[in-house]
Parts: sequence; C-alpha cells; structure tokens
Amino acid sequence: MTVARILSTKGRDVVTVAPHRILSEILRILNDKRIGAVVVGGADGEVLGIFSERDLVRALGRHGTEVLDEAVSRHMTSRVVTATEDMTVNQAMERMTEGRFRHIPVVEHGRLVGLVSIGDVVKYRIAEIEQERQDMLDYIGTA
Repeated sequence: MTVARILSTKGRDVVTVAPHRILSEILRILNDKRIGAVVVGGADGEVLGIFSERDLVRALGRHGTEVLDEAVSRHMTSRVVTATEDMTVNQAMERMTEGRFRHIPVVEHGRLVGLVSIGDVVKYRIAEIEQERQDMLDYIGTA
C-alpha cells in the first residue's frame, strides 16, 4: 500500500500558511480546524517548513508568550522530512518514527500534494491487520 492510497481516501487538502503569519494566528488555525500541524509554504507550492503543536510548545517554553506575535518562520521546523506518493506506508511510518514527528508532507516534483499524519498511518495498519485476520479465518474455514 502506498501513500497515494491514503491520500485518495482521506483527501489531499492541506492547511498551509505564509511564513509571515504570526503564531497567534497559527494557534487559532490549529484550534479552529482541529489539526496538529500546518505546512508553511511558498507561493509556488514549495514546502518551506512545518509548524506543529510541538513547535508551539517549544517556542512558548523557551521564550514565553511574547512569541505569539512573531512570524511562524522564526519557529517552524525548516528541515522538513517529506514523503512521495509512491512511497509505501511502511516507509513513511519508518521516517515518522525515526524522526519522532507525527505529520509528513507529501511532495511531488517539488510541490505539496498532501499531508499524512500518524493517525492516518495507524488507521491504515489497523485495516490491513483486520483484513489479514479475515483472510486467515476464511482460509481456515475452507481448509
């Protein structure tokens, strides 16, 4: 199963923000949309960074509430690990586990085409395991 399959099921919409947006705005977006991360993007669809709840906690912990008036570009993760649509779900999961992050932007030809979360991956794995269980039950029942 590939990342493209997850995107075809969940959709390709990604909340993106411009690098000049301030953290208080980002906080409202995360809350209003009930999401854990936004992609910081350029005008051409290029991924400049990602800003997650963890980034917000780190910024607040280091600098206090003054950071809420600062640009997201000052506090985003700029070394973004990405996935491609043809990557397997297991490969994407490995990258997320190794990097200890919960969201991975999906990029094709330098442009953002989706975002996969750890929740998406877990949902896929549960469905896959359930299918394997059912296949075994069907096999045992016909043997």
